[in-house]
Amino acid sequence: MMKLKTVLAMFIALFVTAGSVSAKSLVVYFSHTGENYSVGNISEGNTAIIAKMIASTTGSDTFEIVPSKDYPKTYKECTDVAKDEQKKNARPAYKGDVDTSAYDTIYIGYPIWWGDMPMVVYTFLEKHDLNGKTIIPFCTHEGSGVSGTDSAIKRLYKNAAVKQTLSVRGVTAQNKRNEAQKAVDEWLGKIGK
Repeated sequence: MMKLKTVLAMFIALFVTAGSVSAKSLVVYFSHTGENYSVGNISEGNTAIIAKMIASTTGSDTFEIVPSKDYPKTYKECTDVAKDEQKKNARPAYKGDVDTSAYDTIYIGYPIWWGDMPMVVYTFLEKHDLNGKTIIPFCTHEGSGVSGTDSAIKRLYKNAAVKQTLSVRGVTAQNKRNEAQKAVDEWLGKIGK
């Protein structure tokens, strides 16, 4: 009887330990607060809202790309900086980092700025080798859709499986959260996650 209890205890310990292994999926995102197009001044970024929905639905870990130097809070100043970074093909630094090697699936989220990902997102992507992984992009925008960012990610990672990109209007993320969650759920269903 004692042996059975010991074996049972070891089995339970093994099961609990296996369950505590870090998640196999990670949501990486950059989001902007302050004055945003169509939604005014916001304290939680549009992309952050979608990222948290994805993480909550999939049980993924998260990493927020936080620039070392904050982007301006006013819309015009922020877009001017973003346009200048794009023109210079800049790679702005960001705070902290995450070890992506433990993850099989990486969700990567960003707002569309001037028809592209913000340059700080490129900094993150170029720093990490995500080849061999499943990459699932998502973005927020106000009418430009994906803007070919999925193709840019495919060019960076020729040996990764890049899935269909989710695009959600920022105004939907901010003001119609049930609709945004429905879009997230339907998209996750389509891509098999």
